[in-house]
Amino acid sequence: MQGSRILLIVGGGIAAFKIPQLIRMIRREGGSVVPVLTKAGAEFVTPLTLSALAEAPCHTELFDLTRESEMGHIQLSRAADLVVVAPATANLLARMAAGMADDLASTLLLATDKPVLAAPAMNVRMWQHPATQRNLETLENDGIRFVGPEDGDMACGEFGPGRMAEPEAILEAIRAALGRQKPLRLPPEAAISLPSQRLSGQHVIVTSGPTHEPIDPVRYIANRSSGAQGTAIAAALRDLGARVSFITGPAEAAPPEGVEVITVQTAREMRAAVEAALPADAAVMAAAVADWHVANAGAGKIKKDGSGRPPALEFSENPDILAWISQLQQGRPRLVVGFAAETDDVLENATRKRLRKGCDWIVANDVTPATGIMGGSENAITLISEAGAESWPRLSKGDVGRRLAGRMADVLVGEGR
Repeated sequence: MQGSRILLIVGGGIAAFKIPQLIRMIRREGGSVVPVLTKAGAEFVTPLTLSALAEAPCHTELFDLTRESEMGHIQLSRAADLVVVAPATANLLARMAAGMADDLASTLLLATDKPVLAAPAMNVRMWQHPATQRNLETLENDGIRFVGPEDGDMACGEFGPGRMAEPEAILEAIRAALGRQKPLRLPPEAAISLPSQRLSGQHVIVTSGPTHEPIDPVRYIANRSSGAQGTAIAAALRDLGARVSFITGPAEAAPPEGVEVITVQTAREMRAAVEAALPADAAVMAAAVADWHVANAGAGKIKKDGSGRPPALEFSENPDILAWISQLQQGRPRLVVGFAAETDDVLENATRKRLRKGCDWIVANDVTPATGIMGGSENAITLISEAGAESWPRLSKGDVGRRLAGRMADVLVGEGR
């Protein structure tokens, strides 16, 4: 990114509070930033803040006579190496799709001949509205690139897709956009299938969350899983047009809309639900399934007996759902993806697990407490396959889900679609 020039258009949304951090990160990598602040954006962040961090003037008005005598908006739009719109609100996306040019931001976007990267941010209902989805299809056909949005809690109190991608994810997308050598605008014949339709007709099973194995009616054994990553993967597959059977244990994350949701408690219930959901084209086993269950679980609450000794619990091994589905002789999904949450020798242990279970891919990550991944909003994974190991940068769990879903689509329907 050293020496790259970023024209940063800041839209009006609460996510604008993340923009100062993004500017710092770009400049730390040697890039320069020219901020453009919309009228709505100025309700959330000030021109002075952006100008001070960028060490460049923050532009707000189209009709600046001094600059417009030299057609300054044209020069501004052409001098950049990349135009970034963040947050890209529903209104900004609609104006971009319609080709409007009635303020500085929209005029710059219409006048530029450089790549454009947008980071959408809006209420989940606005994101899912057919009008927004039509605008996205139009912009994708025009060659606009997108990063996010993520699933998560909204400022309005709702949960779902619509949160702007974190600055780290936007920075990674900026790096990718600056490094891409292919033409920005594809010819019409190249746009055979929109990304949202790539997995149309495909059925994918996704397991998510922990399982709870009863000790007695009020106590249980569980793993520390929020279900956030499995939820994000299911949502991304849904957005690519797949029919998703989402089998979830008692997770903190709410299941995504638009998928078939099957709720379970124990590993044995999850195994039965996966079998009932077959046949499927692919299976993503993201659940943190307990390895053992209590064979002599109490019918009533187990009481202390005054001896100071703990109750004698007898354990039995739970079904290995990943190994079972990977080794099916008939009806095996074409692509089986497992997960390996490790605390030591992550790559070595995960590679052995893939071979032992027989799955096609393993998504490996380091879940030691210091990483903040277990129960957090971000993930840093290594995708392990027969071809080798591919480490991904630390991303939001939403972006990990979208990237993994895209890679799955490459296998299931081909890279050309």
